[in-house]
Amino acid sequence: MTELGSFAWPLAPIRTKRLVLRESEAGDRDAFIELFASPEVHTYLGGPRPRAELERAVPETPGRRPGFFVVELDGAMIGIVELKGRDAERRGHVRPDAGEAELGYLFLPQAWGRGYAAEACAAALEWFADALPGVPVVLCTQTANAPSMRLAATLGFTEVCRFEQWDAEQWMGEWSPVAPRE
Repeated sequence: MTELGSFAWPLAPIRTKRLVLRESEAGDRDAFIELFASPEVHTYLGGPRPRAELERAVPETPGRRPGFFVVELDGAMIGIVELKGRDAERRGHVRPDAGEAELGYLFLPQAWGRGYAAEACAAALEWFADALPGVPVVLCTQTANAPSMRLAATLGFTEVCRFEQWDAEQWMGEWSPVAPRE
């Protein structure tokens, strides 16, 4: 994975109008298992993982690393947002040295259609632009994933390229903050 540099972590929770983005806690484990075992969540991600496998593999406090946020609504985890270095061997880059970050997110089906993903991703992108100014952010999704394509447009990602991978057309967009953060 590409190294993006350093920034202060852990950080204080990020609060939006309705959500809290925070580090993961031991109490999130069951929601993580539900998220990764969900056939709906993994429709465009190669399918869900077996629940029994997840019960054995998911650590007590999953996803605890810089750039990884649990998205909480009214005290309960509803999803995750992550910004991390894009692997150099992955197809599609905006820098020759693959020095960009990639935005990823997953939300439980009961949280879909309410704007939570847009709210959480926008807050994470704003944090990232302040933490690592000048580092481009990309988002990749299957073109068949209409909700993710709409979210990319809502967040301000612009198309960089399309390519075939995993037997499907992939779309990659780049996000840049409107103005450099001071």
